Amino acid sequence: MSELLCLGISQKTAPVAVRERLALSTKDAAALCRELVATTDVLEAVAISTCNRTEVYCVVADPVAAETELLGRLTQRAGIRPTELADAMYAPRNCDAARQLFRVVSGLESMIVGEAEIQGQAKRAYEAALAGGTTGPLTNRLFTAALQTGKRVRSETAIGEGKASVSTVAVALAREVVGDLAARNVVIIGAGETAELTAQALATEGVRTIFVANRRADRARSIAERFGGSVSSLDQLPDRLAEADIVVSSTASPHAIIGVDELALVMRERDGVPLVLIDIAVPRDVEPACAELDGVTVYDIDDLQSVVLRNRRVREAERVQAEEVVEDEIQRFARWMGQLDVLPTVSALREHGTAIVEQVLGENAGRWESASARDRARVEAIAKAVMQRLLHEPTIRLRSLDREGAHGRMQIARELFGLEEGVDTAGAEPAQDAEADVRPLRRRDARP
Repeated sequence: MSELLCLGISQKTAPVAVRERLALSTKDAAALCRELVATTDVLEAVAISTCNRTEVYCVVADPVAAETELLGRLTQRAGIRPTELADAMYAPRNCDAARQLFRVVSGLESMIVGEAEIQGQAKRAYEAALAGGTTGPLTNRLFTAALQTGKRVRSETAIGEGKASVSTVAVALAREVVGDLAARNVVIIGAGETAELTAQALATEGVRTIFVANRRADRARSIAERFGGSVSSLDQLPDRLAEADIVVSSTASPHAIIGVDELALVMRERDGVPLVLIDIAVPRDVEPACAELDGVTVYDIDDLQSVVLRNRRVREAERVQAEEVVEDEIQRFARWMGQLDVLPTVSALREHGTAIVEQVLGENAGRWESASARDRARVEAIAKAVMQRLLHEPTIRLRSLDREGAHGRMQIARELFGLEEGVDTAGAEPAQDAEADVRPLRRRDARP
């Protein structure tokens, strides 16, 4: 029997110093998923890695073995002993794993509750795994349902009202630290979605002098033109730092962009003028030691928590409604997931009963020499009738398992009747109305 497993770490369980070591680039995430599905323990895999979390969703044959395999590969990449992450990693299974993803995509697990960027990030992670051939029927349905849940949450509640994001919180923090931003020189390092949102938030504060420094010159230029800024290359970054009041950095670089030695030289040129660095990248773009330099103040992604906590009460009522939507969708997914196991389990149960009848009849065939063909047929009919009546109630109850937890109960039924051998639900057809939903996603290369 196949099960769903999530192994992850987030801002709720570990500081940025740990999360950045487990962060995966798009290329690394794809490579990890390919490595996993090449093993005997993992059938499907999708990896999500953002500034606040790294989570891998897998369909596995043996969840214990798969968890060990996955943890080993993650920690090997990060250069961390598995025991160091014992308290930071979480590993929900089946419907609990689905609930985790549904909550993540809905913004309920985000540092900024309701932020919308995570839905796009989850979608891109799924599409990358789909293109890489590491998804399958269960993960296809899982992510399709999760993305639909995210849409429902944002359309049926006001949890995303105000479009709060890491970028807007970073700008709010900058305003708290230096006051009015309109007359300040701001450098944005990066040209991705977060950098664009930061530029947009700064523009609403009246900031017009925005230097976007990034290797992706075309995109950086496009952002700068939209918000009245100008572009510099990374080679010119020391000059831009010498002129800046605030720096907001959000690249996807695996290494620090601003080192302590280079920044020390810049600060000498500034002649005591303070510099605020807001680093919202994971892994971090600013070496932590930079905070020890005179005149330098460094904030990382975890430091934004203080700003977030002050705004969280406003969204509490919407959070409750959003969680109700998530639970409603989880019930639907639980029914679908239970149906994946019902048909092959019922079929295996019937085959198991028929095999026992045939075995007992065969063992006793030599004892009925004087019985007529009609008598033998009657004995066979009685044996089959006993088997069918014995299995009738278990069959009815198996088919009625449509609540959350059905997946686990199906496992118990298989164990009780010794059906573990030969029952494979990795590509099983769902029952009733769920069949139409999963059919277009059955192929690994099928598009959602």
